[in-house]
Amino acid sequence: MNAATTSQEAVDAMLRRAAPRQGCWRDDDYLWLAARCGGLVEFTDGRVEELPMPTEMHQLVLRFLDRLFTAHIEPRGGIVLFAAFPLRIREGKFREPDLLAILDDSDPRRANTHWTGADLVVEVVSPDNPARDYIEKRTDYAEAAIPEYWIADPRSETITVLALRADAYTEHGVFRRGDTATSSLLEGFALDVAAAFDHRRRG
Repeated sequence: MNAATTSQEAVDAMLRRAAPRQGCWRDDDYLWLAARCGGLVEFTDGRVEELPMPTEMHQLVLRFLDRLFTAHIEPRGGIVLFAAFPLRIREGKFREPDLLAILDDSDPRRANTHWTGADLVVEVVSPDNPARDYIEKRTDYAEAAIPEYWIADPRSETITVLALRADAYTEHGVFRRGDTATSSLLEGFALDVAAAFDHRRRG
């Protein structure tokens, strides 16, 4: 049987045989998959997890935040990326934040396939599993020593800004409709919380 006559079913079977079993994935295996799967996938200690596709609400809030962070950070020499792009927490663990930023675009943590650190990350809370953003990723991003973590929650229309102190996050602020969210890391950065969530209705 040559390649021209190999069925798709046979190719799928070969890939299933070649793929690592859950619990046996390595960093390089994950990065290979993340570059080719066309979706959001994260990795922890040998296991991969496919994340649900984002909702329209999620994407509109994210687009608003991306525009504001990019407008503030990139003219000052930094860089902002949006999902899906892998961030290495440590050996054996990768996340794909909704937004991630480095304040100096010459930072050696940058690489074409993934970053090995960041100065700021943002997550828009997903309704399927809010604990992922509030609890699990709070622990992960602190483990990676990321100085600031923003959590935007469309359900409660709140933005939580967490600042790293020693090896754990403390609340810089929980900002609600009518408030202006500020950063402990980015001098002069502020955003209108209501505008972040009303933006989704304007499209």
